[in-house]
Amino acid sequence: MMKIFISIASYQDPLLESTIRSAYEKSDVPKNLTFGICDQSSIPLNIESIEFNNQIKYEHINPLYSEGPCWARSRIQNSFDDEDYYLQIDSHMQFEEGWDSYLIKYIKRIQSIDYEMHQLPIITCYPRSFDVLDIDNNKFDLNSSDSNTHTIAFREDAMFIKENFCRQIGSIANKQICHGYLVAAGFLFSTKEFVKQIPYDPDFYFYGEEISLMLRAFTRGFGIFHIPAVPIFHLYADISKIKRKLHWDDEEDEKREIKWHEREHKSISKLNNIINNKVEGVFGLGKKRILKDFEFLSGVDLINKKIIDGNKAFSAKFISSLPWDKNPY
Repeated sequence: MMKIFISIASYQDPLLESTIRSAYEKSDVPKNLTFGICDQSSIPLNIESIEFNNQIKYEHINPLYSEGPCWARSRIQNSFDDEDYYLQIDSHMQFEEGWDSYLIKYIKRIQSIDYEMHQLPIITCYPRSFDVLDIDNNKFDLNSSDSNTHTIAFREDAMFIKENFCRQIGSIANKQICHGYLVAAGFLFSTKEFVKQIPYDPDFYFYGEEISLMLRAFTRGFGIFHIPAVPIFHLYADISKIKRKLHWDDEEDEKREIKWHEREHKSISKLNNIINNKVEGVFGLGKKRILKDFEFLSGVDLINKKIIDGNKAFSAKFISSLPWDKNPY
């Protein structure tokens, strides 16, 4: 039995229950799912009303005491029980039929290649979008016509906007499976080794989460991969009429002892220290690869804050040219 642990960190999200039910109802083998949920909300979910609640490890936290998304994801990983696979998503997602079989099929295909990076795969992307048609009746419009392989690139107009931190953006590859060099925290599918070797760092807040996660995995020999038609869809704020409070909203933050911008400053500082190899142990860099290897793949020198090759950094052109079943280094 291939068990999947699904990590969902939710903040004041009216779509949380819909996300949980969609994952369960659209799964080929729902009995193999375990949900780890940190629900930071004013009103807790009625977990007893969910018929598969014995598969849900649920923690409700008053938003006043929330310390942000990475803190929540770290707490969730405490519930991980050596399941075979780890799926990390946001709390506003919808799933296609057979999503679990689809993702496992691709991860096994990648693992059929005898390189270390293929044995430690991370499948990730910014998923395709969906929109809400009728929230009360769970009616959604999924952007399923787009069957491309979505990759992740650096955003050209937002490089090094805070110390070593750069924004990321989706890109499109011209092949099915594709190497990658960045990860998305809102959709990340890997094996149990990811949780064991790259446990979430609760010191991070928002900026720096994805780059730090990627660097810790990359330097420990993990391979980042992108696949076509990821069967999970994300609600993006710019298309949604469903508004939810955010952790850094003034109304949410004003009663907290430690303000969001203080947590953000700590994140940026820690990212800078990780990049410059000043953090030891599990939350620092690994020893399997160095940042020069990352520079080769991404075209970005994070230490010196330089763009070495814009073609690599801002599009999928270079990674699309690499055979996915070879080690590119």
